[in-house]
Amino acid sequence: MKSKTVAMVLAGVTGLSCLGLLIFSWMLSSNILHPSYACNEDHFIYCGNPSQLDLAFEDIAFQSDDGHHLSGWYMPTDASDKAVIFVHGHGADRHEGMRWFKAVNQAGFNILVFDLRNSGKSAKSFSTMGYFEQNDVKAAVDFLQRQKQIQRIGIFGTSMGAATSIMAMVDDQRIAAGVFEAGWANLDQLYGEIIEQNLGLPSFPLAPLIAWLLEQRTGMDMAAVNPESMLGEIAPRPVFIIHCTGDDFIGFAHGEKNYAAANEPIGYGNWQSYKQGYLTF
Repeated sequence: MKSKTVAMVLAGVTGLSCLGLLIFSWMLSSNILHPSYACNEDHFIYCGNPSQLDLAFEDIAFQSDDGHHLSGWYMPTDASDKAVIFVHGHGADRHEGMRWFKAVNQAGFNILVFDLRNSGKSAKSFSTMGYFEQNDVKAAVDFLQRQKQIQRIGIFGTSMGAATSIMAMVDDQRIAAGVFEAGWANLDQLYGEIIEQNLGLPSFPLAPLIAWLLEQRTGMDMAAVNPESMLGEIAPRPVFIIHCTGDDFIGFAHGEKNYAAANEPIGYGNWQSYKQGYLTF
């Protein structure tokens, strides 16, 4: 009788532990699907519109193939047939790229920047770390070609926007060049690092469980959001990879892995290198 009671207690404790792990993983996956965000000038520098940069702009709107209404800005420059699409990261919006706008515009590029689905002023949905968001990038390319008659198109993605831009560029030959800033190389690995560094917990079994929940809740494929496995397919179109050695969220090693995965022509380094022409197309 005593051994039976012990077994029942152990079974109960195990069951509660598993339930607690599932609930905690569900909460973390919900934070990924529905990130909170408020523009903070300490981080994003600019939280207004392009008039803060003395840039002319127009409000634009377009729709993805899967029916998501997307909102953004278009900033023209004189006598240019080239444009750059800016793609923001997870838990951010179109303001994230504003620090780059003036230099890029003055370099002779029209700019299209927009809020991905479930961000900013675009349609509410859920975030999938670039898996479905790449459809939003395709819609932005369509908009430039159909509404602005621009055929020479580059892309600039930050963090999740870098992964999204890489996935979009692999599938869409219309994107002629790419700049990828602070992007991860492997999302499963990144989640494991965040769990260990920020939560002080072992990555297993939490990271695999979160990944499984994300797939079940959204229909995304976690294996399809790893830039290191696809970057090499972009060549011979040029790419430029930017990563900060002091990045304590997406570690510098991710930038190194992405650089190693890409094929020539590729640029890797600092803002001066960028200005000297790695985004030539």
